[in-house]
Amino acid sequence: MSKFIDKNFLLNNDKGKDLYFNYSQDMPIIDYHCHIPVKDIAEDTQFKNLTHIWLYGDHYKWRALRTAGIDENLITGDASDYDKFKAWAKIVPKTLGNPLYHWTHLELSRYFGINKLLNGDTADVIWKNCNDQLKEEKLTARNIIRNMNVEVVCTTNDPTEDLHYHQQLASDDSFPVIVLPAFRADNAMNIDQSDDFKLYLRKLGTAANKSINSYDDLLSVLQDRHDFFHKNGCRLSDHGLEVIYDADFTLSEVRGIFNKAFNDKPITLEESNKFKSAILLELAKMDHISGWVQQFHLGAIRNNNSRMYRKLGADTGFDSMGDYNHAVPLARFLNSLDANDQLTKTILYNVNPKDNALFATMIGNFQDGRIPGKLQFGSGWWFLDQKDGIENQIRTLANMGLLSYFVGMLTDSRSFLSYPRHEYFRRVMCNMIGDDIEKGLIPDDMELVGSMISDISYYNAKNYFDFYQV
Repeated sequence: MSKFIDKNFLLNNDKGKDLYFNYSQDMPIIDYHCHIPVKDIAEDTQFKNLTHIWLYGDHYKWRALRTAGIDENLITGDASDYDKFKAWAKIVPKTLGNPLYHWTHLELSRYFGINKLLNGDTADVIWKNCNDQLKEEKLTARNIIRNMNVEVVCTTNDPTEDLHYHQQLASDDSFPVIVLPAFRADNAMNIDQSDDFKLYLRKLGTAANKSINSYDDLLSVLQDRHDFFHKNGCRLSDHGLEVIYDADFTLSEVRGIFNKAFNDKPITLEESNKFKSAILLELAKMDHISGWVQQFHLGAIRNNNSRMYRKLGADTGFDSMGDYNHAVPLARFLNSLDANDQLTKTILYNVNPKDNALFATMIGNFQDGRIPGKLQFGSGWWFLDQKDGIENQIRTLANMGLLSYFVGMLTDSRSFLSYPRHEYFRRVMCNMIGDDIEKGLIPDDMELVGSMISDISYYNAKNYFDFYQV
């Protein structure tokens, strides 16, 4: 019987073990999409306690705590960090079957060398042990990244940001990890949010030292910020959207829609879609000119609980899978760019597993024979970055595309303790492929198969992203 979180965790066959330990385990990590605060890296934050590094901002854990009936004060409220940790520890045994149970114990093991199961009885011992270790140099923000063999970190940044922490890191030769921004300009499309949109325009204009009074002004400022990000090492963009916007529009229409919103006149859903389609298309063209990779995280329905959104704001654990029809808008959008040879390297992520085959086949429509794996079916995202979701994404891509060119895993996390998700992914992948070898579905040729595993773990991402020429 296999043991929990031992050396062979998730590796249930000899070929999978060979692939993981000899071709994947020691590969560096390229974390090309995450939400960790760059300020903590620049300032090499020494975390106050286990709650500070582990529970602040982790809406995965917050959802589990609420489901277990834990009062909000012990989740996002004014309760002490100790009491919040104790609340989490007590419900960890109830997360059996959820990836949180795996991640929790992987993180305790990999960062703190703790192999006890976390529960109400072990909470105090683990709290003290971890907090004592957090006082040591090895667990500052920078040393965590170093010790986890991370080579590149890409944070997620709004065009209004001044990137001074990225600049500080770029000039610091004592920290060898490449830390770059990624351009997330979704707020520039939110014309249907009225007052918030106008406030954002002022903030965006201030960042570029320009006024935004028209649609053309907005495009000019976005281009300025895009150029600024490029000068500071940015080589990829990201969008978190329900669906791709693909409405037909004319320039005069979009200018008129902007003017209506700018002058506090209500706009229709049709007008909003036209405006968003225009901005999204222009941003994609900027990415192409700059040689960036564009990422589209599609299908989440966000902020469903209006009462809690008013209380806590966005990204607090009230989002879920949406049930959208992606095929036609996605095909139209990609084709509108490809028709004029303006389609840059692109990664598509779905959050609903019903769309796996759709996304895996859509990318094949726009591979152009010039760049290997130019369009990518992204790794299991959000609700799908667990064992079943990872396996299904890999299997679908292998069946309908070329798994050999896949750029692999990312953390998509706000926590410095999330790097074992790369290990988790690699173990799941190696076990799957090893099982295929043992079943005779692929050759028992470790040089052939092992090179593919190393490529997916590291080399494909290294070759795909232009991070090393910055």
